[in-house]
Amino acid sequence: MVYTPRSARHGALLVGTVAVLGLLTACGNGADVHGSPPVTASGTAAPAQDGKSGPASNPASGSAPASAPQATVSTGSSRSPGGRTKTPTTPATAATTGGSRCHTSGLSASVGRNDPGAGQENFPVVLTNKSGRTCTLRGYPGAAFVNGSGGQLGADPRREPGSPETVTLRPGQSAWTGLTFSNPAVSGAKQATPAALLVTPPDERDPLKAAWPGGPVPVSGNSSSVRLTVLSPGTGP
Repeated sequence: MVYTPRSARHGALLVGTVAVLGLLTACGNGADVHGSPPVTASGTAAPAQDGKSGPASNPASGSAPASAPQATVSTGSSRSPGGRTKTPTTPATAATTGGSRCHTSGLSASVGRNDPGAGQENFPVVLTNKSGRTCTLRGYPGAAFVNGSGGQLGADPRREPGSPETVTLRPGQSAWTGLTFSNPAVSGAKQATPAALLVTPPDERDPLKAAWPGGPVPVSGNSSSVRLTVLSPGTGP
């Protein structure tokens, strides 16, 4: 029988114990190796870019990055929430309404020939478009007789009842109003002879001056009223 020292037997026993423990540990780890792999939760942060972290992209969605909103222009009708179709409207312009109002600066005034009858004096007062554009007149002009110093003679004319109409004047065209009064020699009214007739176009403030060819006019007393009719196209009846 070979004698083995005690220290050698203790060393062999220690080596065997370590080997058994190592085998048991390997078996435990093998169970974990063959199990299900770890699951990664969605929505985790993506790797930092330029020192900043941001939301992770979803490769499965296949969507492209969002771009900046673009302005659009509607060229047709649109449909409202209630189902009705809305059509764009076009603002009215001078071209669709026959031109804008005539202004004093674009007109000239004149007094036509008298057409007397039954003690009445009847003069057409004519407004002519001298501008280069089409314009409109509507209603009654203003009028006043004045002397050589510009002072008014008599009261403002009264308006004869009538239905105003819009008169469209192209360049060179005219509209007229009837100026009527009783002959003062017949009526006995106080009279004066004007130097001019001031005519103010409808809705204007500045008057036009027309030479007065008609002789005496009534300025006060009985039957001294002067009357005007609504504007009509042309230069007289």
